[in-house]
Amino acid sequence: MIPQLVNSILYRLRQAGYQAYAVGGCVRDLLRGEPPHDWDVCTSARPEEIEQVFFDLPRIDTGKKHGTVAVILDHKPVEITTFRADGAYLDHRHPAAVTFLPDLRGDLARRDFTVNAMALDEQEQPIDLFSGQEDLKNHIIRTVGDPVERFREDGLRILRGLRFASRLDFEIEPKTTRAMIEERALLNSISAERIFTELKGILVGQAAGRVLRAFAPVLFTILPELAPMAGFEQHSPYHDSDVWEHTLLAFEASPPDPVFRLALLFHDCGKPACFFRDENGRGHFYGHPQKSRELAEGALRRLKCDSATMERALYLIEKHDTWLPETEKNMRHLVMQAGEARLWDLLTVQRCDALAHAPLGRNPALRNIEKWEQLLDAVLRDTPCLSLKSLAVSGDDLLALGMAPGSRMGQLLNHILELVADGDLPNEKPALLAYAKKHI
Repeated sequence: MIPQLVNSILYRLRQAGYQAYAVGGCVRDLLRGEPPHDWDVCTSARPEEIEQVFFDLPRIDTGKKHGTVAVILDHKPVEITTFRADGAYLDHRHPAAVTFLPDLRGDLARRDFTVNAMALDEQEQPIDLFSGQEDLKNHIIRTVGDPVERFREDGLRILRGLRFASRLDFEIEPKTTRAMIEERALLNSISAERIFTELKGILVGQAAGRVLRAFAPVLFTILPELAPMAGFEQHSPYHDSDVWEHTLLAFEASPPDPVFRLALLFHDCGKPACFFRDENGRGHFYGHPQKSRELAEGALRRLKCDSATMERALYLIEKHDTWLPETEKNMRHLVMQAGEARLWDLLTVQRCDALAHAPLGRNPALRNIEKWEQLLDAVLRDTPCLSLKSLAVSGDDLLALGMAPGSRMGQLLNHILELVADGDLPNEKPALLAYAKKHI
C-alpha cells in the first residue's frame, strides 16, 4: 500500500534505530480505498537526527523548530515530523512550543479528528488508538478527545471538520457539532487566507449543501454578508422558500467548481437590502444583482480571494438575472463583448437559479434558458469569427498602415470584427486592410 518512495524513507529511519510510521490523512485515504495526495511520516528521531539520517538528500527545514523536516526524494517532498506534544495555544492557532516525545501514542493524541489519528506499522497494519476505523466505517467526524479543547487549541479545525464532512459526505457527531457552533467565534482569530482555503474545500464537497444548512451559524461567522438571507421570506409566487433555502437549492444544483459555488452562494445575498412589497403584498427585489455583487466583492476581497476566481464569480453574480438576446445578431454581439466561456457559465448559473424557484417561476425560466442555449450554440456554429484573435488583421497590420497605437486602434479593430461577424465584410486580409485604410 505504501509507495516505494515513502517506504525507502521509513526503511532508512528504522535501520538507523528509530521508530517511523506513515501517519494522518494518507492512512485515512488508504483505508477508504483512495490514493493519498500527500504522505506524512512521524518518527522518534529528533530533527537533527532526521538530518543525519538523510544527510545525502536535499531537505527543507523551515519547520524544524516544531519538529518537521521535509526530505526531497525523486523531486517530491515528504514531511518527517518528530513525535511531539503541543504546548499551550496562545493564539487559538499555533502552539507556543512543542515537546518531543519518545513514542507514537502521545503524537496521535494531539491530532484533530479520529479519522486523521491513525498510523501504519511495519506490516502496513493500522495503529488505531482512538477508534478512527470505526468512525470511518460509520461515516463519522469526531474530534480526538474533548472537542471544545481541540477547537480552542486551533480554531481552524472547525472549518477543517466541515471540509472533511463535505468532501467525504460524513456526519459530524453531536458533541463535535455543538462545539463547532458554540466555539465559532474562534474563527475571528484565523487568517483570511487559511479561512478561504478551507471554505473552498467545503463548497466543492459532495455534501456541501447539507453541511451549509446544518452549520449556517459557522458560515455566517466568516461570511456575515449571507446571514440576512436566513428566514427572509420572498412573498412571491415564483418562490416557495426563503432566500437562504433558495440559495442552497441553487447551490446544490451547480457543478462542484469554486466559481459556480461562490457565485450561487452570493447571487441573492443583496435581496434583503433591496426588498420592496407592493400594494398587493407581493415582494420585489429591484437592483439586487448589483447589491449582491457589491456585498460579494467586499467579502471576497476580505478573504483574499484570487483575482481570477473573484472576477469570474462577480460577473456571474451581477448578470445572473439578465435577460439574454433573442436574435442571432444580438447574441453574436454579446459573445464578442462577453466571450463564449462566460456566456456558457452564465447559462449554467441561470439554470441552477431557475431550478430553485417554485414551479410558476421555474418552468418558464428553464424554457428561456433552453432557447438561449440553442441560439448561442447556433451562433457559435455558424459564425467562425467572433473574437479579435480570429480576425484576419491585427494591430500590427494597422501599425503598418500608419495608424498610431492607442484606444482608436482597438475601437477600429472591434468595429471591423462586428462587420465581419454580421457578414458585412469577409474575413479576408486584403478586404479588411482596404476598409481599415479608409478609416485611418
